Amino acid sequence: MTAAPAATPERLLLVDDHPVVRTGCRRLLASAGPYEIMEADNGSRALELCEGEPPDAVVLDLGLPDMGGLELLDRLRRAVPDIRVLVFSMHDDPVFAARALEAGARGYVTKNDAPEELVAAVETVLAGGIYLSRDMAREVAVMNFAPNRSSLQGLTARELRVLAELGQGSAIADIADRLGVSYKTVSNTCTAIKTKLGARSVRDLIRIAVEHRVTP
Repeated sequence: MTAAPAATPERLLLVDDHPVVRTGCRRLLASAGPYEIMEADNGSRALELCEGEPPDAVVLDLGLPDMGGLELLDRLRRAVPDIRVLVFSMHDDPVFAARALEAGARGYVTKNDAPEELVAAVETVLAGGIYLSRDMAREVAVMNFAPNRSSLQGLTARELRVLAELGQGSAIADIADRLGVSYKTVSNTCTAIKTKLGARSVRDLIRIAVEHRVTP
């Protein structure tokens, strides 16, 4: 009897600028299934790989050096409308998960979740489902989006740009590189924004940016 041909492994693309994170994800996923795994350390490379031969799913970090993760998500979906993207982020605020799903992501897992969550999320997304951990799903369900943009009118153009970059998931160092200024300059800008908006932390600024859908 002739043996049936082996199934073609599903193709995954890991997008994260930290080699250690990519290595850990690769090992974890390789042990969970017969996946063909590609890697990209920035948004431009991810777009290049997806436009060539799109993977079956993308595991996407939001904090990338060359563009915001939500911006990349939008560009990926415009390039490959049916692409399945799972966001894998350091941000555990449910506002990020809600915004990512709204932008077309098929799931959201944080880097603080158990490794099994990432495996389950990838399997769910590949099967055509949507994945959120139970706790995150509960938090997203009770969120109330009622943004009032009037509080942003007192911000300068530079402050709005920094706020928008924070809302895209970018780190202060990456924002500084993109704007061609020092880390201290962006940090001081964040302080000024916090004063104007009555925010206590950068985390608060991120939430404001995402809830108000501030764009660069």
